[in-house]
Order: sequence, then C-alpha cells, then structure tokens
Amino acid sequence: MASAKLPETIEPKKNSNFRFAFTCAIFASMACIILGYDIGVMSGAAIYIKRDLKITDVQLEVLIGILNLYSLIGSFAAGRTSDWMGRRYTVVFAASIFFTGALVMGFAVNYGMLMAGRFVAGVGVGYALMIAPVYTAEVSPASARGFLTSFPEVFINFGILLGYVSNYAFARLPLHLGWRVMLGVGAVPSVLLAFMVLVMPESPRWLVMKGRLTDARAVLEKTTDTPEEAEQRLSDIKAAAGIPMDLDGDVVTMPKKQSSEESQVWRELVFSPTPAMRRILFSVLGLQFFQQASGIDSVVLYSPRVFKTAGITDDNQLLGTTCAVGVTKTLTILIATFLFDKLGRRPLVLSSVGGMVVSLVGLGTGLTVVGHHSADARVPWAVALCIASILAFVSFFSIGLGPIAPVYTSEVFPLRVRALGFAFGVACNRVTSGVVSMTFLSLSNAITIGGSFFLYSGVAALAWLFFFFFLPETRGRTLEEMGKLFGMEDEGVAVADAAATTEKAVELPTR
Repeated sequence: MASAKLPETIEPKKNSNFRFAFTCAIFASMACIILGYDIGVMSGAAIYIKRDLKITDVQLEVLIGILNLYSLIGSFAAGRTSDWMGRRYTVVFAASIFFTGALVMGFAVNYGMLMAGRFVAGVGVGYALMIAPVYTAEVSPASARGFLTSFPEVFINFGILLGYVSNYAFARLPLHLGWRVMLGVGAVPSVLLAFMVLVMPESPRWLVMKGRLTDARAVLEKTTDTPEEAEQRLSDIKAAAGIPMDLDGDVVTMPKKQSSEESQVWRELVFSPTPAMRRILFSVLGLQFFQQASGIDSVVLYSPRVFKTAGITDDNQLLGTTCAVGVTKTLTILIATFLFDKLGRRPLVLSSVGGMVVSLVGLGTGLTVVGHHSADARVPWAVALCIASILAFVSFFSIGLGPIAPVYTSEVFPLRVRALGFAFGVACNRVTSGVVSMTFLSLSNAITIGGSFFLYSGVAALAWLFFFFFLPETRGRTLEEMGKLFGMEDEGVAVADAAATTEKAVELPTR
C-alpha cells in the first residue's frame, strides 16, 4: 500500500524539481557551445585560411589542433578557480576568456595573430570543458544524472552544427573577410552565456565545502526528488567534505585551505593513490584517451577534406555535406540523452564503439577504393560508402562514447578530488585530441587517408575491450556511492579498523 501512495505524494515535487535541475543543466552546458562552435567552424574556415594566408598543410593542422593543447591550461586552472570562486562564476569566467579569443581570431591580420587568438580561446575551452560537466553533475538528482550530465556533449554537438552553418552562410563573402567573420561570430554565444549563468544557483557541494549548509540545503531541496532525499544528500556531502554529522547551522566556519591540504589532494589522486583511487583514475584516463584516439576529430575537423577525397569537389557541396554531419551528430546525441538513465552507461558505450569499428572499416575501404581511381573515374558505390560510413560513425559516436566521457568522469571521483580529477580527464582528452588533429594530414600523406581510418578502427577495437573490462555501471547511484564500485568502501573500513587497533594499543583517550 505504501508503494502505491508514494507516487501521489512526491510526483508533483519531483516534476517541479526536475524542471529546475533541467534548467540549471541547460544553462551550465551552454558553455560547451564555444568548443563545439570552434570545432565546427574551423573545419570550413580552414579552407579559406589556407588560401588567404598561403600557409602549408603542417601550419594548418597545427593551427587547428593546437587549441586542444592550449586548453590544458584552462582545464587545470579551472579546478582551482572553481574551488575558489564557485562553479557558476567559473562558467562566466570561461565565457569571457573565449569571447576575447574569438575577437582576436576575427581581427587577425596574419598567422601569428591567429595563433595568439587560438591560445586565448583554448584557455577558455579548457575552462568550459572542465566546469560545465562538474557543475551539472553536482546539481543533478541521481535519478536523472545520466540524462542531465550528457547535456555538455549535446551542446558541443549543437555548437559544431552552428559552426558548420556559419561556414555555409559566410562562404560567399570575399576571401579575406569570410573566414574572419566565421571565427569572430563565435564571441556571440559567450555573451549570452555570461548573462544566463548569473541566474543559476551555486553547486550544493561547493556550498558545503565553504560551510554554507543552509544555502546548500536550499539548492538540494530544489534539485532532488523528495525532502528526505535532500537531507540524505546533504548528510552524504557533509561526510565527504569532512564535516561532522552533528555540526549544523546557517554557516559553518571552515578552516582555510592550507597548501598542505592541496598537496594532500595531489597525493590522494596522483602521487600515492589507494588501489581504488588508482582504478578510478585509470578508468577515466582510458575513457578520455580512447574517446579521442578513435578518430572523431579527424572526421569532424577534416570532413571537407575527407569528402573532397571521396569525390565531392565543389565548395558549396562540401560545406553542405558537412552540415549533414552536424545535423546527424546533433539529432543522435539528443536520442542518447534519453537512454543513459534507462539502459545504463555500459550497454550504450559498448554498442556505440562496436558500431564505430564497423563504420571506420567501411570508411577506410571506401576511401581506399576511391584513391585507386582517377578523378574522372570515381566509383559511385565507394563514394556512397564513404558518405554513409561518416554519417554512421558520427551517429554511433554520439549515441554512446561521445556523451559518456563527461558523464562518467563527473560521476566517479570523490568530492575531495573531483575538480582535480576531472581536470586530469580533460587534460588527457585534449592532449589526445591535439595529437590526433595535428597529425591527421601528415598521417594521411604517410599511409593514405584510407589507411588512417583503418588505423583508427584498430584503436576503436582496443577501446571496446578496455570499456568491457574496466568501466563498471554507475546508473542510479549517488555521487557519494561511486567509491563502492571501485572498492573504496572496503579500503575505508580497513583503514578505520587499523586506526582503531592502533588507538587501542597506545591507549589514547577518547574525545
């Protein structure tokens, strides 16, 4: 009988609170539009930048890929910034940095100035990639966290589509003006984001870390399904932050964070981690590495060149076909958001990567066949196979591997090391992305463009094995429960037992 009454009691509040958490996730995830826009717009702008500035392929691939390496600065700085000024103001800060970078790129008069703009924009991208998923995970109820924390990837894809549309819209402008407008327009989303984020609440976990328990409780009551869940979540967060359960009040005075405490966080995560923490870090770094090493940036950033190799030579047709890639990615990621909390993380990522392997083999085959024929003797079925394989590849990527990386990374780290752990995940992701995007043209010249995608298919096959053996299912668990999946609770019990034995042996007085 009790179970029959439960929905009538909590359903209205659940719906209201879900809408509030949904709105917060939307606003925070908009920060990821700036990364998506840069990826999408550079794929088309690169055609005109090369013609206008008369740069080489090597200079072009460095220009495209270097932003990922620059973003390392932002991703690591965001961890400290978000702990200092809060999650939501860090989102605003990220938007302001990218705004500056977009303007510098838009007004660039030479390759050096363009690279300077890429540096500034890259720092902003690093901030956005780190803070948006962390904030979203911390305000999301466990029942919908997979759905909500996939939003950053949704907005990356939406940004990519906007970048493609910008390419198509401004391609008819004069050569010296078109690519500059494409890049400069990227400042617009940053302005909108800065104003929208100001209406968001602060993360309840950050509020607890600052001793603002009443404020944290108020946010949790707006974002959880029931008042009881809000109290339980608050208790869990207090325990994770090291606040005694019997300590309560509007504001709790928290000791200032000493440099020794920051060093302790680094020791816990990097220098002397427990076996459970090592498993968490290994799983996250492997996930972030394989997400990029499977070649998604080579397809997205260089899709016009890939389509040109497949036999599509007209600029308008190239950009139009590239827009189809953006539409496909965006629609597919929207489907994925509804499946994370229904099917779970593992089924989606394993089926996603399996489909990517098949698609990459098809793309490699089609490009190899096309490459063995002259421009006047294209093989229609091979061209069709290339286009179909690219669309299938981005679809499979967006249904699982794409959104699961930020979702999983934002979930599994304990509160104390979450910001730094996510920064490490983003750093691995961006380094891998930078290496892939800055070597694709050289790799294609060395082993052919078809051979490059055969290589990526092999990497994707290794990724499937890694995910099968090392990624446990996290669906439905609260953030404070994640450590149990990796054995952290057992380690805590063992440490506590050892401490109790030691205390008894030396007969210390009980406080």
